[in-house]
Amino acid sequence: MKTIFIVCLICLSSVIAHTQGPTKDSNPDVDRLIALENAWNQAQLHHDAKALNDLVSPSFVYTDYDGTVMNKAQFLVDLRDPSYRATLITNENMKVFPYENVAIVVGRYHTKGVYKGKQFEHYGRFTDSWIHQNGKWQCIASHTSLLKK
Repeated sequence: MKTIFIVCLICLSSVIAHTQGPTKDSNPDVDRLIALENAWNQAQLHHDAKALNDLVSPSFVYTDYDGTVMNKAQFLVDLRDPSYRATLITNENMKVFPYENVAIVVGRYHTKGVYKGKQFEHYGRFTDSWIHQNGKWQCIASHTSLLKK
């Protein structure tokens, strides 16, 4: 059920991203990557490790704003942490820099929720590196920087 929800969100995000014009030189890969970034947010919001498993490569590396570095397995375990309950995860000002079979997506994020019983609200920047192989896009590295708590 969650996977169907995520697929619907990808389709909807693709339509929204297309109407918002994420970059001057929009192309199908740019639109698709914006949609995947938005699907990523929804997967995190709903603790959907299966959806995120498909979005990140086996060699995925995540660097959090506090300096924590995680591989794919650690990242997916962290996603399932029940003490983290986000109520909002959004991206804005996303820009896609496409290359042959690789793309870099940068933007700002806003998250809000409760972690270990304490409310939080974060604003930051992210850089995601994507690769297109075997007919699909997967994130190979993600880095976040906190701007404001």
